[in-house]
Amino acid sequence: MINKWFLKTANAVQRFLKEEDGVGVVEVILILVVLIGLVLIFKEQLTTIVNNIFDTITDRSGQV
Repeated sequence: MINKWFLKTANAVQRFLKEEDGVGVVEVILILVVLIGLVLIFKEQLTTIVNNIFDTITDRSGQV
């Protein structure tokens, strides 16, 4: 009985180590870190652009 459990566990560990799904998670985390860094670096410029866009929307919404 213990031998079967050990074989099942060993097979499960082998399957886990062969899976490459974890690589995708690491890639996504790295992309998010880069994007957050870019947002922090260009925060002022992005804020100005977004404010200008909302000002334009507000000004032109009365024309509709």
